[in-house]
Amino acid sequence: MRRRNADDCRMWLCLAVLGLGSFAPVVNAQVSDWKQIRIPPLAPFHPQEPRRVELPNGMVIFLQEDHELPLVRGTARIRGGSRDEPAAKAGLVQIYADVWRTGGTKDQTGDALDDCLAARAARVEAGAGVDSTHLSWDCLKDNLDEVFQVFVELLQEPEFREDKISVAKQQVDTAIARRNDEPEGIAAREAQKLAYGADSPYARQAEYATVAAVTRDDLVNWHRKYVHPNNIVLGVVGDFDSKAMEEKLRAAFGSWEKGPALPPLQVSFQGPKPGVYFVQKDDVDQSNIRMVALGIRRDNPDFYAIEVLNQIFGGSFSSRLIEDIRTKKGLAYDVRGGIGTAFDHPGLFQISMGTKSGSTAAAIQALDEEIDGLKTRPPTAEELQKAKDSILNSFVFEFDSKAKVLAERMNYEFYGYPPDFLERYRAGIEKVTLQDVQRVAEKYIHKDQLAVLVLGKASEFDKPLSSFGPVTTMDVSIPPRTGSSAKPSAGSNPAGRALLAKVIEALGGAEKVHAVHALRTKSAIDAKTSQGEFNIEMEEVAVFPDESRTTLQTPMGEVTIVATPKVGFMSAPQGTQDLPDSQREEVLKDVRRAELSVAQHADDPKYAFAVSGTAKVGEVNTEILDVNADGAGVRWYVDPQTGRILRISSHVVDMAGPAERVLDLSDWREFAGIHFPTKAKVTRDGQDGGSVEVQEVEINPSV
Repeated sequence: MRRRNADDCRMWLCLAVLGLGSFAPVVNAQVSDWKQIRIPPLAPFHPQEPRRVELPNGMVIFLQEDHELPLVRGTARIRGGSRDEPAAKAGLVQIYADVWRTGGTKDQTGDALDDCLAARAARVEAGAGVDSTHLSWDCLKDNLDEVFQVFVELLQEPEFREDKISVAKQQVDTAIARRNDEPEGIAAREAQKLAYGADSPYARQAEYATVAAVTRDDLVNWHRKYVHPNNIVLGVVGDFDSKAMEEKLRAAFGSWEKGPALPPLQVSFQGPKPGVYFVQKDDVDQSNIRMVALGIRRDNPDFYAIEVLNQIFGGSFSSRLIEDIRTKKGLAYDVRGGIGTAFDHPGLFQISMGTKSGSTAAAIQALDEEIDGLKTRPPTAEELQKAKDSILNSFVFEFDSKAKVLAERMNYEFYGYPPDFLERYRAGIEKVTLQDVQRVAEKYIHKDQLAVLVLGKASEFDKPLSSFGPVTTMDVSIPPRTGSSAKPSAGSNPAGRALLAKVIEALGGAEKVHAVHALRTKSAIDAKTSQGEFNIEMEEVAVFPDESRTTLQTPMGEVTIVATPKVGFMSAPQGTQDLPDSQREEVLKDVRRAELSVAQHADDPKYAFAVSGTAKVGEVNTEILDVNADGAGVRWYVDPQTGRILRISSHVVDMAGPAERVLDLSDWREFAGIHFPTKAKVTRDGQDGGSVEVQEVEINPSV
């Protein structure tokens, strides 16, 4: 009996924590069915409102006291984000946010700020989004004065140092180079393009050319245009006295002059062109499926009914999509969908799922049936109640801290929503009827207006996509960099073939060149990167024309990279993983544009050789030979007297990221009748990248 009372007590405590009120009398009562248990109404929801202060210059401040821990956090959200940047300089705002912090202030570099803040266990960070940028601080209460001063200086007088701009641009370039590695990322990105339009500020993406176009002046001008007090909503939460904090903020920002008002962004939304769209990706065994259209804004009167509809249709683990497609049909581990909502522009209606390649068509058919089912078997009263209970019972946990309430209140201020929008939410959900849910389903979900995107390996599909209608194949290839070696020459010219013949003779002659089937080299690399200088030992084995194994002895351990036309993988101390197609192709491009490989393909129609000018390398007037090695571009600077290649320039995407890599070659030596340069000075995007010294060369090793 005592044990039973203890269990009852635990249950009562759990239910009380969940906000289900006094449950003890009902638990102790004898009932024959759990449905007889009376559940009282939810307790009222009245979160502690932050204090709102508006300065004469237009800055809006929210103060939220929270004395649980001796911490103070603040965030300034500034109007103007990636949707406002010029299309020709897409990526500007991301670079701006990175360098805002790393570039430091006029008095302190970003590195000096790192040391200062680390010594105080504090942070000051910047970030960017589609409609805003932000600068925030996080510190112990005792260090507030020092950290806040750093925050103010960065907010008002950032320096945007050139060396940090270079690092930030390289990081964005690296992200561009890797953006086709993850299938889910490709599908999400292309779905946005279909719904909003490829040129929409809500869907466009940075490219090498747009990143290269960004200058320091652009960052400075962006800051001058957008960072003004009347464009800022500042929220502070933590262990402080509101009146004292208000005085501190007024002293810091009260005299800051108001800036010009920003014009509203004019964007039209047409929605996607209905149809079937396909992205070919052969290195996957699963298809990613997206069905997309435009959603709504949150100030739409149908917002609450749509929230309930989404919960029923595809927004929870008990939704129809999960129950039917995952549980009953076994076509997906995860499937979800609903009508998206955003504060100041239409969200996305989107259904997403992954399924094995061999069930792609079956999965699309199943999704079609679920959409049709909203009309043929409308939501029931039981589904309605379950959805509303799920939303309302979990709602409080979305705002179970003062910091979360503050962040939501700042959102309402930023987008011009009523201050009590959060309190209205619960009442709005409670009022939703079955008729409301059926009405919004009929109003907003139309199968014939959806764009259906499929990413996968077509040869393994259970049915061709054309069985669902005409298919549009989407090109997700990454535009190459513009520049000296980014774009391979289209065709050969006589001068190019004549210069290639000299190169072949300098290497050892056609007979010797064609006798090489494989090559092993061992080199010492002095690598210089933005993270420091590293000494690496490298052994490369190339089997011509298209196989490669590279083993690197790095400070982090041994790394081995293997690539062939059919397979690629990387083995490191952390484990072994497959190389995505894009990375495997980059490795094989380096094999194809190697001097011996190119020389062996002098008569290959897939290769082209053209002299495009002259340039001085050291004291030598070289001729420039542009090589298209079956799609891999490389530029050779050749001494016309000796036929030796003195400089090699190419666009690469290696472990350090994408770059224009230049090798200045020297110290030629003979190995088994083949002449090689054994030393190279490396330059990446104009910066010193270190050096390479070849220590061993073996012709036709056993592989």
